[in-house]
Amino acid sequence: MDNTIAVIDFGSQYTQLIARRVREAHVYCEIFPYSAEPAEVLAHAPKGFILSGGPASVYAADAPQLPDYILEQQLPVLGICYGMHLLTHRLGGRVAAAARREYGQADVHVVRLENDLFRGIELPNGLMRVWMSHGDHTDRLPPGFEVLARSSNSPIAAMGDVQRGLYGLQFHPEVVHTPLGHELLRNFAVEVCQCAPDWTPVFFIEQTIESIREQVGEDQIVCGLSGGVDSAVTATLVHRAVGDQLTCIFVNTGLLRLGEPEQVIHTFRDTMGMRLVPVDATEEFLEALQGVVDPERKRRIIGERFIRTFEREARILGDVPFLAQGTLYPDVIESRGPERQAAAKIKTHHNVGGLPDDMSFRLVEPLRYLFKDEVRAVGEALGLPDSIVWRQPFPGPGLAVRILGEVTWERLETLRAADAIFLDELGAAGLLRDGTQQAFAVLLPVRSVGVMGDERTYQNAIALRAVTTEDFMTADWARLDLDLLARASNRIVNEMRGVNRVVYDITSKPPATIEWE
Repeated sequence: MDNTIAVIDFGSQYTQLIARRVREAHVYCEIFPYSAEPAEVLAHAPKGFILSGGPASVYAADAPQLPDYILEQQLPVLGICYGMHLLTHRLGGRVAAAARREYGQADVHVVRLENDLFRGIELPNGLMRVWMSHGDHTDRLPPGFEVLARSSNSPIAAMGDVQRGLYGLQFHPEVVHTPLGHELLRNFAVEVCQCAPDWTPVFFIEQTIESIREQVGEDQIVCGLSGGVDSAVTATLVHRAVGDQLTCIFVNTGLLRLGEPEQVIHTFRDTMGMRLVPVDATEEFLEALQGVVDPERKRRIIGERFIRTFEREARILGDVPFLAQGTLYPDVIESRGPERQAAAKIKTHHNVGGLPDDMSFRLVEPLRYLFKDEVRAVGEALGLPDSIVWRQPFPGPGLAVRILGEVTWERLETLRAADAIFLDELGAAGLLRDGTQQAFAVLLPVRSVGVMGDERTYQNAIALRAVTTEDFMTADWARLDLDLLARASNRIVNEMRGVNRVVYDITSKPPATIEWE
């Protein structure tokens, strides 16, 4: 793809945010581990490189170093934090431990605005509020570089060899705590690297449809359709690419929300006119999950059962070599997909790390490098209804990962009812789209003592979870109105049997994940 920026990952917790900010400037980029083969990165014909931060010290014996091929391309490079140290270390400057570590917001004084990186950015008194997170710093510039910004604790807070398009930032422009950071990243991509800002939903749709046609050819393809925005956008893209070669398979696992199977079938078969095969596999999934409490095992079991169900249905349809699914970039990142083996695995997503090794399908994953908000933008551009585009996210393993402990039909029914009540209250308050980006109930593996009708009870506890987020890579807990929480709690306890306590989760991501398992 033309106009690509390659983000080289050295282990920063913010690497995914770099990619998001570049894409928000309508420039395509991809993340590659620093250990990636040069040919893999260069196959994308990047117009520039961004080096992420990382936890190491460049002068340590086992620290990751800058791959030779990056500077050999004589393309623009932007080093962020550790990435800046890599440029310094490689090009003849010096990196050393700072006299005082710096974590949090700081003001830097930009002393050189006459360059493409800072071009057009309005800075009262030359000051920029930024986010610092470092223990080392550059204390001697490499030859050819000049200081572009400094702070009280970082004499070289930004540096540049403007002629060669090489820049380093000690701070993190990708995080929201650097308010003008998105302008810096936009300037690097568009002004320094000369990328055309043409990566839009319409452009993505056109390229993706062409790519699907090339991959699938005249063969048949099935799509695992859950009813969520990811699988809906995937199915729509594939349908536009190959038409009647596509058959969507909707698997009722028994792990869905209240009324969801009927809603999915009506929406996609009756309203959208897609060829849809509904399969009720409730007993198979519950039998496979019997006695299982470990969340990673749950995800692997569910991932395999999905594939086996798709394989069985595909055999009925005939020779179907392709399976389309709605895998997203956060799924790949958190599951440590094959292209990110150097990254830490957070959890196994059923559609990435949960796939069986002997799967007979070849995968078609048109959304594999998109974030959730990008998928929604594509869905709107495809003309999908708001009820699908803005549907509350739901994990592929369903309620199985919202039941802590063993999954049984009784526990599923309890959670289903509690979840429906919570979503009903949020919907009545107008908070299912703008006020929260994801909300759900969790059934805890504990019972607690309560009192109802002057009698002692010993029953289940339900946790409610609601978050606000831009990208689902980080999230904050939603500050819901206390009266709303009280209504939801009161209804859950009074309308359901077996629940006598409701709690609200006030943990952000990180340190928690959005889901509990």
